[in-house]
Amino acid sequence: MTERVLTLRELNRALLARQLLLERARLPLVRAIERIAGLQAQHSPSPYIGLWSRLEGFRIAALERSLARGQTVKATLMRTTLHIVSRADYWTIVAALLPARMERVERSFPGLDLDALTERLLALEEGPQIRARWYEVLDELASRPIKPDERWPLWGTVLTRAQLVHAPPSGTFGYRGSPTFVPAASWLGSRPDPPPSPLAELVRRYLGAFGPASVDDISSWTGLRSPLVRQGLDALELRRFRDERGRLLLDLPRSPLPAADTAVPVRILPKWDSSLLAHAPPERERILPERYRKTVIRPNGDVLPTFLVDGFVAGSWGVRKKKLTLEPFEPLPKRVLTEVQREGEQAVEFLGGRSP
Repeated sequence: MTERVLTLRELNRALLARQLLLERARLPLVRAIERIAGLQAQHSPSPYIGLWSRLEGFRIAALERSLARGQTVKATLMRTTLHIVSRADYWTIVAALLPARMERVERSFPGLDLDALTERLLALEEGPQIRARWYEVLDELASRPIKPDERWPLWGTVLTRAQLVHAPPSGTFGYRGSPTFVPAASWLGSRPDPPPSPLAELVRRYLGAFGPASVDDISSWTGLRSPLVRQGLDALELRRFRDERGRLLLDLPRSPLPAADTAVPVRILPKWDSSLLAHAPPERERILPERYRKTVIRPNGDVLPTFLVDGFVAGSWGVRKKKLTLEPFEPLPKRVLTEVQREGEQAVEFLGGRSP
């Protein structure tokens, strides 16, 4: 059976619908965060701006309150990057990622005692300095010198193994310091029984938030190798599509596929918004035109705050001296620029004049 071919604009509208960017949603906060598969949280204000663009009437205090209550949590998760996810999703993601991460470390560092590393990490009582102290422990226990670029993946793996998460004020809107880590079970409550296939649940969450997508897309977002991604996919009921280049795309039944001509308002996105990063580079064109990719995604991994026009990245924005600054990548019609300015000024008001 020949798969339906989805155009670039159809894929764009599907992504925007699932990321709550076609219109601001009226959803409970935790459900919304689960719907969009979490929020990247390397930069403290970013999750708040992302939710402001997606939820009707969102207030900064709502997310800060949910973090304080353990309804949501900030932790090192997909791709060893910081995310804010729901309490339930945290446990599922850890169960899905940990076996592969442990196997990778054991293959790359034979003889490294991961249990001993984890125990030493849990025994540290250095508060915000815990990472620096743990690196000292790693150098002490490692069977060979650890290269600088190897430290972060090891750190992420042991954090996952130890089930340590960030305690507030990390995750709050204006926080700039080093985090204090706490055991997830003491902060979130005892670990629930995992689903029958945590891997399948992680893939399901991804497709619901970013599909239709390829195996490479899911691998890129999760940081898992393609064979493991396929194991997760094999446990799901799926539908199949092709993009205009002929790549196979997989999706959940009954997930939204709006028409290509669906109207899209201007939207403001924060630094590191997941909608720009959730696909392998060839497929980011569904929201980030290739001609702008190197402008938006910097060689050091930084990702600019951007704005969308007709559903696609059209420029970057910022705040200087409490005033909106806009940098369109190409000239915009006056009517469109007025709409961008209006949305951007509302974002500045939401931020209280602080930098995004």
